[in-house]
Amino acid sequence: MAASSALKRLMNPLIDPAAFDFWVGKVSPLLSWERPLARVVAREVSARDTVTLVLKPNRHVAPVMPGQHLPVTVEVNGVRLTRQYSPTQTGGRLAITVKRVPGGAVSTYLNRDARVGDVLELGTPFGAMRDDPSVPGWLFAAAGSGITPLMSLLRAQAARGRVRTTLMYWARTRADLCFLPELQQMARDWPGLTLIPVLTREADLVPGEDRGRPDSDLLARHVPDLATRQVYACGPAGFVGQLERLTADTAAGFLGEAFTPPERALVAGAPVQVTLARSGRVLEIPAGEALLPALEARGESPAFGCRMGVCHTCACQRLDGTSEDLLNGRQHSEPGMLRLCVSAARSHLTLDL
Repeated sequence: MAASSALKRLMNPLIDPAAFDFWVGKVSPLLSWERPLARVVAREVSARDTVTLVLKPNRHVAPVMPGQHLPVTVEVNGVRLTRQYSPTQTGGRLAITVKRVPGGAVSTYLNRDARVGDVLELGTPFGAMRDDPSVPGWLFAAAGSGITPLMSLLRAQAARGRVRTTLMYWARTRADLCFLPELQQMARDWPGLTLIPVLTREADLVPGEDRGRPDSDLLARHVPDLATRQVYACGPAGFVGQLERLTADTAAGFLGEAFTPPERALVAGAPVQVTLARSGRVLEIPAGEALLPALEARGESPAFGCRMGVCHTCACQRLDGTSEDLLNGRQHSEPGMLRLCVSAARSHLTLDL
């Protein structure tokens, strides 16, 4: 391996990666000089409107840890688009589970159009949700597609040994629950795992299920020892925020990841001016509006990925002015990086765009 790496470094100045990939791609679509690629080797229906794609990665794909996110790039109608997905399976084979989102170009392509044999381009994995063998007990709280990072963590826990874990999994109906047969079997085989499907629109419940939005009574009923649990919550912003409020003073720890940006009321007052230093454009942006959608509405196309402040794809330099981090309300005036998707201008602002 070391000799191979040394040879590649010597040959780098002599190789055109695009030309190399074009010709070796005729031999195998997974061959590449440096691009991390993965071929779809299986396609499975996981729940209503939800499909799991099993991927065989090439040697350029970095190791992915359970709970991390992974940038996935596809070409849709001639345009390269990148979105972030949490692999539900890691190791020699990867798997991403994709729920089709109305109007979502990438989710529609992966869910409806991707077939066995197709090749996807992958990015560098990231994310703070990691398995920690030293934690004595867990509460995993998932809503909808928020099950995906937690599923890979559950599989990792089941493989390495028994740990006390409760999974509370919110969905509209039973048909919307991903991996339900596997989760039920896992709970039978693993005495330390408690599975609680929480269904908000199911007419009739079966034993082991519950209903209702997250509240203190629901948590007390199913996790009476919450003070000894580390909480991981994943779902829409409102769901994650509610779990954080409910567990902040009682749980041993909390980490949440939202797959939608936080709802934010616009601040009354005159719009602010945002200057784009590279292009020279000066735009008027409503006070309090997240910068990414505000710039897009005015014809700009900044790079973005998750749109929720996790992947940092949309990060850029704030050269002048004051911005607010919409995730925590903190304001920043010194030159530095900001994430367009979760930042708003609080004064006239200059960005390195």
